[in-house]
Amino acid sequence: MEYTHKPVLLAECIQALDIRPDGIYVDGTLGRAGHSAEIARQLTTGRLIGIDRDLAAIRAAEGRLAPWRDRVTLIHGNFSDLGTILRDAGVSGVQGMLFDLGVSSPQLDDAARGFSYMQDAPLDMRMDETAPLTAREVVNGWSFEELRRILYEYGEERYAPAIARAVCRAREQRPVETTLELVDIIKGAMPPAALREKQHPAKRSFQAIRMAVNGELDALPPMLEAAEEALAPGGRLAVITFHSLEDRLVKRALAGMAKGCTCPPEFPVCVCGKTPRVRLLSRKPILPGEAELAENPRARSAKLRAAEKLAQEAGGVPEF
Repeated sequence: MEYTHKPVLLAECIQALDIRPDGIYVDGTLGRAGHSAEIARQLTTGRLIGIDRDLAAIRAAEGRLAPWRDRVTLIHGNFSDLGTILRDAGVSGVQGMLFDLGVSSPQLDDAARGFSYMQDAPLDMRMDETAPLTAREVVNGWSFEELRRILYEYGEERYAPAIARAVCRAREQRPVETTLELVDIIKGAMPPAALREKQHPAKRSFQAIRMAVNGELDALPPMLEAAEEALAPGGRLAVITFHSLEDRLVKRALAGMAKGCTCPPEFPVCVCGKTPRVRLLSRKPILPGEAELAENPRARSAKLRAAEKLAQEAGGVPEF
């Protein structure tokens, strides 16, 4: 296999993680192991735990990480189960964790997986091909209201009602089976002006269906809580998002961990007893630079947020 996949914000992630050669690190979204390879390269007596819900990613990583396999453990699993995965692996006191959210380039580029609106394939979109829910079931089985909701919320699609109605009409005649059938239905529901926009008319809808199939937003809160709990004091958490809803969830979760106290602002003193658990490593998300965007246009919506686990209450929000 040719490893042409480019890890997003690689240098920025490695800087945020502050790799220790003897540390324990977790890549919770292994993908094609671009980030993992750089982490493993910097370890000596340390350990890297690579997790992915996609068995194809696990198999590809075996080759990519071969030079460092003595310090790497690969696990097939969903990061929503991070706490259980780490307990079962006997892992605690982690020095760094990285999560690169969303669909990977190899998944998009493999037409048979059904993620792409540019190539015809069965409606699938599962990151974990052993999971029961497929895009075909969502498109043909979910109600108009549920389809409208996910298109609007996950895809931020302004024509969500019209597209959902068109899908419901089409499936009354016969099931929608392939990606390009769905693309035609989406295009037919949109006004001519929308079809002339630079962005592909099906992009937002496909994103929404993919996120619903894989439960991507539901997985974030338990993962973030488990990650913070498993970090050793001084350990780093780095999360790359590609979608505004994902970024909002990550931002709020890390801000809550950094604030600690949950008392109403009008309370004169804290009565909840909660203290900050992390410090944010930057006030704003870290974005790809012009050089990276020129080399890898898929990085254009990436945002990196990072935090460090506190041993005790501390203040301040330094910049990188």
